[in-house]
Amino acid sequence: MFHRKPIFDEVRLLLGRGFTSGEVAALDRAIDTALAQDSESLPASHTLGSAGRTLIQNWEGCAKRRADGLFEAYPDPGSQDGRPWTIGWGSTGADIGPETVWTQAQCDARFDREITRYVQEVVAAIGDAATSPHQFDALTSFHYNTGAIADATLTKLHRAGRFAEAAAQFGKWIYNDGKVLEGLKRRRAEEAALYLTP
Repeated sequence: MFHRKPIFDEVRLLLGRGFTSGEVAALDRAIDTALAQDSESLPASHTLGSAGRTLIQNWEGCAKRRADGLFEAYPDPGSQDGRPWTIGWGSTGADIGPETVWTQAQCDARFDREITRYVQEVVAAIGDAATSPHQFDALTSFHYNTGAIADATLTKLHRAGRFAEAAAQFGKWIYNDGKVLEGLKRRRAEEAALYLTP
């Protein structure tokens, strides 16, 4: 995850003073622009395509829509204690709990921010391995759901070009709190099928 604080701290030291609110906004804009340009420079096979976005959003859903059109957080259906609390397109975090309520725009904006980070983490994990757009989409969906792209055997096999063996690894990630979840079995099957799509 990208952290802005070290940049702000360093510029504050260089200036020898704190920031005005206008300077904070300007520095934020400059960082956002640099990050956007960095994302745009990725190879086409290293960006999330429509097939990957659709797969992720179909599985994550944008659940718990209330009659007033707002979305409320819900407990993880597979864990015993309900954590992590989730909202929108599968968003979790310290800021999300039982009382969290968002608009559709908030759900969409959070997904867009988070998916950028997940894409960058997949890029870092696969390095310069030959990767088709469909493979990249499947790997990103896997990582968005598991957070395990850096350490998974699936990733090691992909980097080695052993694609059939890598595809078989998706089916091993079907457990939550030690129990097989049918939804995870179906999602992993879809990811494996997308991964193997020419």
